[in-house]
Amino acid sequence: MGEKWVLMKTAQTPTNIAVIKYWGKRDETLILPVNDSISVTLDPAHLCTTTTVAVSPAFQQDRMWLNGKEISLSGGRYQNCLREIRKRAREVEDKEKGIKIEKKDWEQLHLHIASYNNFPTAAGLASSAAGFACLVFALAKLMNVEEDESQLSAIARQGSGSACRSLFGGFVKWIMGKEEDGSDSLAVQLVDEKHWDDLFIIIAVVSSRQKETSSTSGMRESVETSLLLQHRAKEVVPKRTIQMEEAIKSRDFASFAKLTCADSNQFHAVCLDTSPPIFYMNDTSHRIISHVEKWNRSEGSPQVAYTFDAGPNAVLIARNRKAAAQLLQRLLFSFPPNSDTDLDSYIIGDKTILQDAGLEGMKDVEALSPPPENSSAQKYPGDVNYFICTRPGKGPILLSNETLALLDPVTGVPK
Repeated sequence: MGEKWVLMKTAQTPTNIAVIKYWGKRDETLILPVNDSISVTLDPAHLCTTTTVAVSPAFQQDRMWLNGKEISLSGGRYQNCLREIRKRAREVEDKEKGIKIEKKDWEQLHLHIASYNNFPTAAGLASSAAGFACLVFALAKLMNVEEDESQLSAIARQGSGSACRSLFGGFVKWIMGKEEDGSDSLAVQLVDEKHWDDLFIIIAVVSSRQKETSSTSGMRESVETSLLLQHRAKEVVPKRTIQMEEAIKSRDFASFAKLTCADSNQFHAVCLDTSPPIFYMNDTSHRIISHVEKWNRSEGSPQVAYTFDAGPNAVLIARNRKAAAQLLQRLLFSFPPNSDTDLDSYIIGDKTILQDAGLEGMKDVEALSPPPENSSAQKYPGDVNYFICTRPGKGPILLSNETLALLDPVTGVPK
């Protein structure tokens, strides 16, 4: 083995939003949950993590850069993922570059990792989920690991619980498992992203600041102090998971919306039932819920489902594009941008929905009337930072275009 070579792989992994929530661990170290959960994977074109992993005999130690800043890899979660994936590494040969790595060499070789999120980190948009899923997926490709996505998900889970659900596209179920070693706590795909492609998703980013109570400590406190959490895990979620799987498979939006909203509200009720209580939602979150509830009721059947993770951002799932366009009109009436913000930077992601909503610029937003079901609706300019328009999307992919790599192919440090 020559000393000068660098071998790299770059992957892109989506984030996911739970519609049946994961909240509470029965094992902190292995990250084993107290209940099953179900999520929808978001289109990686709008929300994803890109990770480049590199190996070289010239590297002195394992190093990682997140969004351009070097971070420590000493934490247990990174170490668990690196250990588990190294255990499964196999022989790698790149004839073109004249590189051959034996299985036993992986124990001595060091890695460089660079990761970039195209959305805010730790603001309740599941950045750690996409991040750990991407890390494990990219390393598995670099090390020629033969495990399938479900088996890899059990490794990603040890980095961040919800990361196991980002190894697939479409709708994904994290099976809590029964075994003490966590071997059966893994993710499976329920349906792919094409199964229910009518759905359109609008995320209201209420705050892109880091949250006050991290999910990890919040969960621990809920498990220790919330009686509602015990009831939820034992009595509510098992039945709800079956109903949710049915609704997804039969594309029954009315049931899907009812279950999604109820589960989000119960998760936040568990947070309130925790001692001391945890507040992830704020006044803007509550106003968005109230708007959606009023509209759904006035239509007679649900047009939109809402769900909130551990943060104030609203994830709004519309039954189709038409409902999404009407939703966007309602949101922009009540939550217009500040006067110094243009529409183009206020609505990001899939901007084609603006045409469906008949909105070309700020003049159109200013001309919006209050919705008929809420004629006294007030305006709260600046309360939403921006909106992301997206849809259900595919799972992780390997990027073959070397120019998209985050590390320099010669030095193995960030470009």
